[in-house]
This record gives sequence, structure tokens and C-alpha cells, in this order.
Amino acid sequence: MNSSILHITNGDSTTNYLKKLNFSGSFITWREMLCEGKTTVDVGSETFWKNRFDFLKTSYNISKRKFIDFTLKEYRTLCSKKESKEIVLWFDHDLFCQINMIAVISWLKTYRSGYHISLVTSGKIKGNKKPKSLSELTENQIQQHYKNRIDLTQDDIEYADYIWQLYCSDSPLRLETVYKFNPMSPFTYLVEALEAHLQRFPSIKNGLNKVENTIIETANTQQFSSKDQLVHQLLKTQTVYGLGDLQYEHHIEQLQKLFTSFDPVKLSRKGKKVLENQLNFYGELRNDNSYLGGAKKYSFLYNHQSEKLLQITS
Repeated sequence: MNSSILHITNGDSTTNYLKKLNFSGSFITWREMLCEGKTTVDVGSETFWKNRFDFLKTSYNISKRKFIDFTLKEYRTLCSKKESKEIVLWFDHDLFCQINMIAVISWLKTYRSGYHISLVTSGKIKGNKKPKSLSELTENQIQQHYKNRIDLTQDDIEYADYIWQLYCSDSPLRLETVYKFNPMSPFTYLVEALEAHLQRFPSIKNGLNKVENTIIETANTQQFSSKDQLVHQLLKTQTVYGLGDLQYEHHIEQLQKLFTSFDPVKLSRKGKKVLENQLNFYGELRNDNSYLGGAKKYSFLYNHQSEKLLQITS
């Protein structure tokens, strides 16, 4: 394995695993969660990082020091690495990783034009019902994935960059059709991730999106003695989004009016009415500062019958 290879990974667990397996080359860990909060197309710009910090500070109480140490320093290290002959991207199948992946490719298109870029993605593994992340693969599986990595053509890079631009636009409506029309795309899991993304806009039925409805459905159909148990179950069963415990805790916090207790976990009467689509919670959740990519979350509604978004014009 060539020491002039630069590996850009989806997280510390993958980076640590590859180092443990003695993959040679240098490593950059992409520590962001661009599937949540406002994003702009100009990855790495001052505006881009300002928007990201504002979101992380407001929603997750991330301090400036932590943001600089955890994310910006790693990004600056990436900027300084220009000598690599090949850049290998390691990203999982889920929405969390797929959005980060297209953002990184967009950055590479701008700042590493002409470089040899390849992709390793994990998801469906023969003999396993549940998709696997890179850090869950056996040593043999990860070596095989690496051996079979996909060389990205200029067209592939342009396509990923285009999807990123649409993701960052103020309307997700063009994403509804565009992502389906590239059957030759090497991004095997991008279609499923984008379908999941569109369902994160509020449902026309009750004002909750797919993630929020899943939270209250899970809370209602199973018994949990604590919020931690509920989060653990969501992490175990909800694989397409790739959200972590912090994200689920944040979503649950937004929905706390639908619960009477978290010790044990119990839905309120209002929560049950929302779950049964007898009550629409949109008005209580609406927040004009809530973004999914470049679009305001509450400016669009998801219609389950047509599987399309409706734009709210007033």
C-alpha cells in the first residue's frame, strides 16, 4: 500500500480501525454532520464554517474551542496535504455519511482537480440482513472492499458536486427527480439516502418528519424505562439515517411536549393523537431557523400518498 495515499474517512472509528490494520498513507477524519443544519455549496469557505458553527453551537451547545480543535484543525490539515498521488474516500451507506461524502467530493473538485480519487463504501454485505458500517467489517472484508475500491471519473465527481449543489439550494424540489436519473452512478447508496432526506421534511399528516414519527412510534409500541433505552433502540433499528445518540437526544428534546415522562418513557395524550394523525404538531414545531441543507425545513411538507414535497408559499 502506497505511502503517498491520503485516506479521508467518515469518522474516528474508521480511521482508528484502518491504522490498527496498518494501512499505510496519511489519514484525515471528516468530523462533520452536514445532514443536519444549514449548509452552503462553498465547502471550506469562511461562510460555510460560520454557518456550521452557528448551527452546532445553537443545537448542540458545541463550544468554539471544541469546534476548532475537533473539526477545523483536521480540515486545515487536509488543506495542507497536496502531495498525495491517490485520495481514497471511506464513507458508509447511510444519509449521514452520504451527505458528508458528496460535500468532500465537491471540495476535491475545486481544490484537488485532476487528482486520482477512489471510493470505498460499505453497506449491504452478503449473508447479513442489516447493513454494516466500515468499522464493523472483518479484516478480510475491509481488505476486499479496499481492493475493489471504485476509481471516480470526472463525470462521477461532477455528478456528486451537482447533487451537493441541489442539497444546498433553498428548495429540495429538484432533488426529487434528479437523483433518480443516473443508474450508472458508482454511488450505490446515494438514491436511498436522498429518499430518506426528503422524508425529513414535515409530514402533511401530522407535522412530524419520518425521524420524529419513528421516535414516537418506537416509544409507543415498546416499553422503555429511560430515554437512554429508547435512544439505544433507535440506534439499533434505524440504519438508513446513520444518526448518533446526540442527534436522537436532540430530536427527542424537540418532541418533549409529546411525552409525559422519560422515566419510564410514556407518550402524552397529545403524543398519541399526533401519532394517530388526529392532531397536527407542525405549528408547535415550526422554526424558521431550522434547515436541512440549504432549505428551510418548515417551508415544505412531505405528502406520503404522492411521495412528493409541497412548498408552503405563505
